[in-house]
Amino acid sequence: MPAYSYEAVDSDGRSQRGVLQADAARAARAQLRALGLTPLSVQAVGAGSASAAGQAGRFSWQRRVFNASQLAVWTRQLAGLVAAGLPLERALASLAQDLSQDSGSPEQQRLIAQLRDEVNGGSTFARALAQHPRTFDDSYVAVVSAGEQGGQLGQVLDRLADELDGQEVLRAKLMGAALYPLIVSGFSCVIVAFLLTYVVPQVANAFSSGNRALPALTVFMLGLSAFLRAWGWALLLLLAAAAVTVYALRQQEGPRRRMDALWLRLPVLGRLAVGYNAARFAATLALLANAGVPILRALQTAADTLHNRALRADAQTALHLVREGAPLAAALAAQRSFPGLLTVFARLGEQTGQLPAMLQRAAAQLGADVQRRALRLATLLEPLLIVGMGLVVMLIVLAVMMPIVELNQLVR
Repeated sequence: MPAYSYEAVDSDGRSQRGVLQADAARAARAQLRALGLTPLSVQAVGAGSASAAGQAGRFSWQRRVFNASQLAVWTRQLAGLVAAGLPLERALASLAQDLSQDSGSPEQQRLIAQLRDEVNGGSTFARALAQHPRTFDDSYVAVVSAGEQGGQLGQVLDRLADELDGQEVLRAKLMGAALYPLIVSGFSCVIVAFLLTYVVPQVANAFSSGNRALPALTVFMLGLSAFLRAWGWALLLLLAAAAVTVYALRQQEGPRRRMDALWLRLPVLGRLAVGYNAARFAATLALLANAGVPILRALQTAADTLHNRALRADAQTALHLVREGAPLAAALAAQRSFPGLLTVFARLGEQTGQLPAMLQRAAAQLGADVQRRALRLATLLEPLLIVGMGLVVMLIVLAVMMPIVELNQLVR
């Protein structure tokens, strides 16, 4: 029988810790309540702990059980059931049944079953969610925790679903704007490599045996073709090694922060990165503040959602300033990397007492600005890529055709 370490409080409020044996965590909590104790945490030890650690390790590298869109849909469904007055454990059971009928993945069914068991065993919903950080991040757990404490879990979950939908829409539009240039660039590289390594040698080498000198463009293309055929594998290995090196450096906090800071200084892409991260930061902060999360905890959680480590470091600095008594707007204004629009709306929110609403407006405007810039950049890149591809192909065709034209002139 597995062993479980526990932390509980008795009727006098004194904390107690120990180890007991039970079939499951739910049974362990039941034993503690039978002893007159209120369980705070129950964790598997021994073999059970190793299993839990192995499961946590799998979650660290496997894909999320719910992707972004699925998580938004699931959150909205749960919000509707809870808002309708259904107890949380029954709402989870109903969603688990719907997943089994709708051919949900086994991982999703298993996850909801684990959440239901934790809630039935006396755990709070936020604590149950925190056991699965790969699917439910810190901001998600913080919002749910605030909703539970305020007795407004249904409303908070509904706002959380709206925020998840908004983030997914913004991410999808950015991906859509970048998809076409990436596809065109990839196919262009493949086509040019094929022409240089196969077509150019097949056609132009037929004229290289003559005594007449070849045109300079043809000589250049033949040299480039010979280089790619002889050293193409080395070039691919070099690119792969560079990619692995960059990936390894990004696993270290210092190099990653410096690379992210350099990325923010890029003329066009840097502004897109700043706008996207600032919109996400403002939206998360607005959601947490609206749910009743204390401002310091909300700032910490919103900072952790930033993908850019340079911006995250600036958000952490702003958090320290707020902890020392500075207003939020002044703390953000001291960090030059955040857009001025965010600072303006934060100051208006503090002056009017409507900080969550003002931060939400800032997030909406920043997100809309990012979408406009991304679409404008994609619209500009599309003809430039097509023209660039056409010029490269034209040069290759000229390199092949010029010897033929000169041969025809000699025959005449």
